[in-house]
Amino acid sequence: MTANANRYSTYTNTSVGSGPDSSKNEEKKKDMWSSMLDNVASAKRLPEKNLLVFGGTVESQREFFEALSSNESRRNLDRAKDKTAPIANSYALGYTYYDLLDADQDDILARVSLYLLSNPSPSFTSLIKPLLTPQSIKDTLLVVLLDWSQPWAWMRQLREWVLLIRSVIASLSLECKDEMEENMMRWRDRGRGGSSVNLDGTEAISTEGNVALPVGQGEWDEILGLPLCVVCQNAEKMDYLEKSQSWKEEQFDLVLQYLRTVLLKHGASLIYTSPTLDTPLQSLVHASLGIHSLLKRAPLKHNVIDRDKIVVPPNWDSTSKIMVLRDGFDVNTVGEGWSIDIDQDFPMPPKSNGVNGADDSIPDPDAASEGGVEDPEGSAVVLYESQVKDSSLDSLQLAQQKQDTTRLEVQGANVQEFLATLVPRIEQEKKVDEEEGKEFAQQGSGTDEVISDHIGPVQFNMGGIQVDADDMVQRLKDRQAYSQTPEPAATEEEDDRDPKKPVDTERLAQFFGNLMNRKPTAAGK
Repeated sequence: MTANANRYSTYTNTSVGSGPDSSKNEEKKKDMWSSMLDNVASAKRLPEKNLLVFGGTVESQREFFEALSSNESRRNLDRAKDKTAPIANSYALGYTYYDLLDADQDDILARVSLYLLSNPSPSFTSLIKPLLTPQSIKDTLLVVLLDWSQPWAWMRQLREWVLLIRSVIASLSLECKDEMEENMMRWRDRGRGGSSVNLDGTEAISTEGNVALPVGQGEWDEILGLPLCVVCQNAEKMDYLEKSQSWKEEQFDLVLQYLRTVLLKHGASLIYTSPTLDTPLQSLVHASLGIHSLLKRAPLKHNVIDRDKIVVPPNWDSTSKIMVLRDGFDVNTVGEGWSIDIDQDFPMPPKSNGVNGADDSIPDPDAASEGGVEDPEGSAVVLYESQVKDSSLDSLQLAQQKQDTTRLEVQGANVQEFLATLVPRIEQEKKVDEEEGKEFAQQGSGTDEVISDHIGPVQFNMGGIQVDADDMVQRLKDRQAYSQTPEPAATEEEDDRDPKKPVDTERLAQFFGNLMNRKPTAAGK
């Protein structure tokens, strides 16, 4: 019994020993659990992407957000989950967001935050600056919205937004600028052999040593520091321009050539969208943000043939492709002019007014109200506006030298003044009507004969007897004339008894003279 009490387990001794090896094992277990928890937390943490949406109106920005966040497959699977966040963009800098789901609708790939700005005012630069940090730059995309209702204003609008962006970037810290430069270098190498991943997430064709292809003429000359995408909305209005303003294919191609030339200098992308057409807007924007599906990777294809379905991805376009679209377009002149345009101060000063010897330093209020600016010499904006015009305003431009789009094209006159001007015209028309009535009354007697000569005889059947209407009417007239024939002329004695007839004094004197000179007869003795 005593021997058994002194026995002990060697397993227990080795497993719960207090030696140095046991403390090491415990530390390893703690490191293993902490690493597993960190992996789970990082897996649940959503990647955050930012979209800076500039331009457009409140309604067009909402349409862009709906087109970007809509998901038909998710909507058909579960309507309860199809809840879009509210959008607040009526004042200053707007904001909204949406979660991007994978192809199986189960995994959330990223959360996309949209910052919306409609007015390129310098006072809003302080709102944009905090959004650009060294950590958020690589996950940020610039989007400029244009509308096909006013294609003649595109270049001027695009210049204002580029100047705004450059003014914000100039005020950033040196660390942010260095991060922007590295980010744009990575963007420039995508699709050129210098990167292992293309824009759409597909693997790039490897070259020897992963050496990037050289940049062509006019490409990436004006790097903004952030990737840029230009979205031209409401492409269905191209048909309206063709029908109402007689636009031809040459004008549509000219607008496209200008846009592609300008965006080529920034390494930007371009797409036309329409509510009635299915466009790869989601694929282009999400690929530009670096969001790729884990299950389905469709290549992003370009399209420069269909005029209302244009898609120009980054690093695809070149000067030679732009010149092939339509002959006679000078890519170099437009590119150099655009470099001059964006090398101006923001905001650009309004046009000066030196009419009648006035001081040129005094700004023209009409020009300022129109958003007019003093365009530099050789400006691509001026060249564009001289070739792409709003033909509906041609008549107005001929009538007045200065165009004010805030005023009515036709000013309505006062009602009483307008009616007063009509009184002389009414009196004149009344006199003309009276003279024509008199002439018609004088010519009324011969009107029946003229009409009867043109009409000819009129006959109809009455009880089996063919009757001539003209003959019957004539007989009725003759009978009526016969019934109204005056009585025979009265005799002389009746005329003498007529009291109304004047008295013949000579005959009366002769009558009484005969009575006095009458001799008595035998009976009168």
